[in-house]
Amino acid sequence: MSSIADFIIKNARIFTSDETNPQAEAVAVKGNRIVFVGTNDGANEFQGESTRVIDGEGRTVTPGFIDSHFHLLWGSIWIGSAQLYEARNMDDVKKALQTFAAQNQTNEWVDGRGIKYGIIPSRQALDEIVSDRPVYINAYDGHTSWANTKALEMAEILQPGKEASGVGIVVRDENGLATGELRETAINLVSDLLPEPSDARKRELLKMAIAKINATGVTSVHNMNGDMEELMVYAALEDAGEMTLRVYTPFWIKPDMSEEVLQEAAEMAKIQGEYARGGAAKFFMDGVWESYTALNLDPYADNAEAQPDGIFSLEHFTRMAAACDKLGLQIFVHCCGDGAVRRVLDGYEAVQTLNGKRDSRHRVEHIEVIHPDDLPRFKELGVIASMQTSHAPFSMSEGDVWPARTGKERWPRSFAWRDIKNAGAHLALGSDWTVAPFDPMINLHVAMNRELWSPTDPDQRLTLEECILGYTRDAAYAEFKENEKGQIKEGYLADLVLFTHDLFALKSEDIMTAKSALTMVNGKVVFETPLKSVRL
Repeated sequence: MSSIADFIIKNARIFTSDETNPQAEAVAVKGNRIVFVGTNDGANEFQGESTRVIDGEGRTVTPGFIDSHFHLLWGSIWIGSAQLYEARNMDDVKKALQTFAAQNQTNEWVDGRGIKYGIIPSRQALDEIVSDRPVYINAYDGHTSWANTKALEMAEILQPGKEASGVGIVVRDENGLATGELRETAINLVSDLLPEPSDARKRELLKMAIAKINATGVTSVHNMNGDMEELMVYAALEDAGEMTLRVYTPFWIKPDMSEEVLQEAAEMAKIQGEYARGGAAKFFMDGVWESYTALNLDPYADNAEAQPDGIFSLEHFTRMAAACDKLGLQIFVHCCGDGAVRRVLDGYEAVQTLNGKRDSRHRVEHIEVIHPDDLPRFKELGVIASMQTSHAPFSMSEGDVWPARTGKERWPRSFAWRDIKNAGAHLALGSDWTVAPFDPMINLHVAMNRELWSPTDPDQRLTLEECILGYTRDAAYAEFKENEKGQIKEGYLADLVLFTHDLFALKSEDIMTAKSALTMVNGKVVFETPLKSVRL
């Protein structure tokens, strides 16, 4: 008789993400591995008195979702701030900030996260809400912030004179006074003054966030910023037996860094825990469209004077990327504009010429706009496209500034998921939390249902199957783990999700009604709703 399983799900619609065995009705788990995938009858030989058996009742089971673009520690810390993601006007901001200030009277600062563009008009508007304490508000995408007068004075940037480095902009009025809006690296002039949470508080917030993340079916994330200190936070949680989320953490390379600092990235690559591991480097090539800091091939549609240079020149990026590649590191690069995408692809091509071609799986993150000439280059160069579907404005009725920044001529090649996939690129999906919600169902909804902004635009939507593959098998491939996870397959890690519905029976517009009913990581149930345990 086969070894007795610890856990079996029967009577389910199992989407395995395994091309050789795409569908099944039962899965058995022993320890942290999958030991059987097949029929209900076949699972019986793995069932013993100690086996927990769940009746799937025809609901969908998938591999655990792997979010390919995430900011885990940043986001966890931000949970301790005033939450402004749902704010629609200054009244909403006032209520949230004053409530936070009242509940945190010993805090020196009042800080909020997640606000959309176009809501805060000036520092004076924030002064009217809170004037006796410094106020710092960060946008939902992390690329722009707003501060009140007290915070600007503390940073010594209210008056002209002190400015930001690189692409940072302290927005000033006609008299040279700071308006309160800070773009890109200018945000650090204020944010660096905020007190750092204690290690105990970080750990508390991190565990709180991970529990919420697991509850949506996410079992792994690719972190998009980091250093050895951050990786050690995750490793410490793993050592304590308290980690329930796999985290792949890169070393964040900034323009002022020398090649010598890459040794830290190389040291991080030696850490390969079950949950926490290194092995990558992260660059930012540009900013975002909303703040006029995306690097484009042509000027902005609504501001021809906005022509940012990008964060790295091609020569600078190629030199640093070649050094990373020589160390065996995988490279992730933030690219929102089509100019940034092209510059990074040019850099990757140059790196292959310098170092020789290898299975590097270097990546381009976001790809909000792409020139058609660059579509085939992903397959040619072996570069992975990592995209976040909920970044796309769902419809023109949302009032998002994004379509106006790009202009109608760019719309057909904006968030071009279908074109990129059809060009043969590996497409990994994710959320970019905290820029967007981490719930995969929200990202699936946008990917499957996004409206055309113009009747002549191409349809860039994805199917349900493609979305699940982008969150499972393709995401595992994007981190060199396709032989360990991302599929429900015998011998693979037992990272699984049982949903509340049969996803394939739902209309595409109803996909968000489905939630995780049970999430398993490494063979352990880390989240569940009341389920029917039976002896089948």
